[in-house]
Amino acid sequence: MHFRILTLNDLSPRGLERLPRERYEVAAELERPHAVLVRSADMHDLKLPPTVRAVARAGAAVDNIPVAELSRRGIPVFNAPGANANAVKELVLASLFLAARNICQAWDFARALGGDDRAIEAQVREGRVQYAGFELAGRTLGVVGLGAVGVEVANAAEALGMRVLGYDPQITVQRAWQLSSGVEQALSLDDLFARSDIVTVHVPLNEQNRGLVGQYRVRLLQRGAVLLNFSRAGIVDDPAVVAALDAGWLHAYVCDFPSNLLKSHPKVITLPHLGALTGEAADNCAIMAADQLRDFLENGNIRNSVNFPEAQLPRQAGSSRVAIANLNVPNMVGQISTHLAGAGLNIAGLLNASRGEYAYTLLDIEGSLKPEVLDAVRAVRGVLCAHLI
Repeated sequence: MHFRILTLNDLSPRGLERLPRERYEVAAELERPHAVLVRSADMHDLKLPPTVRAVARAGAAVDNIPVAELSRRGIPVFNAPGANANAVKELVLASLFLAARNICQAWDFARALGGDDRAIEAQVREGRVQYAGFELAGRTLGVVGLGAVGVEVANAAEALGMRVLGYDPQITVQRAWQLSSGVEQALSLDDLFARSDIVTVHVPLNEQNRGLVGQYRVRLLQRGAVLLNFSRAGIVDDPAVVAALDAGWLHAYVCDFPSNLLKSHPKVITLPHLGALTGEAADNCAIMAADQLRDFLENGNIRNSVNFPEAQLPRQAGSSRVAIANLNVPNMVGQISTHLAGAGLNIAGLLNASRGEYAYTLLDIEGSLKPEVLDAVRAVRGVLCAHLI
């Protein structure tokens, strides 16, 4: 089969190279695409044709994608968790130093110096004391969210001599194995904030996390603490943070999301969303997204979907494969099997997995599957979509 891939952004050529041209047509404008590759384009008002089987984002967050709507259509949404983790980690570490040593404010001071070199030297002697900072070694860093980025930040901070607290009630086994044994588990978010000199947040923006860092938690921090946000703007209540900065409670706030409230504040360092903006991260994200998309289209396998379960089934030689997305309700596999048995088809391999209200089934069937049998499967109540791979 020849697949058509619609791209909504300029993507790394290294990622697009993973889709061989003899099987894939990849373009920014084409009709009846089988899948969409996207980076930052807003898809919420985009009308996707019924031919679309999957959406893959070359990045981690998916707030630019209408995940709920696509889920109801049985369309998996893939992302690239961890592909940009090193880039974000390095910027977080840089921001620790920027805040601790007042580097941006001191640089502004130095650039505004006037007169001859002797006059500049005198101004430096008199003015430099106001930019005295603190060292990171021995300070306590609280890391909220121990996904790919959070784990790398925690491990790197410990290597700098910091005491590290971590909190993530949904940490995966994979991330737990990657986390340094020296990272201490906080009992709760409030416990982490109360014991930290610096807090960095690495969680997705959703309704549960919106306003996660507000007035109450800001006041739990030690006086003179630093707050870092390289996740999403809505996770931190900016007015509450500015109030704490003005009151002298917080030493600094560093984030990746400028606004009129933040951009000129003397104790705030705002960067223009640089977290994952490196060539290496762009390559890694595009490669990961393209590989996952190809595996889904060619084999029906699901890896790193934000709305459907992990599902990877080795192909049975000489069989036909059917991929089915459905509601997670009882007897779904039984109903599908009944239709196949009625057509005289034997199942050579089967995988069924669920995630919340949705489920996904892969079936390897001996022999060929006639279109009318596939149509019967699609007609089963609760089946969202079914494709012959």
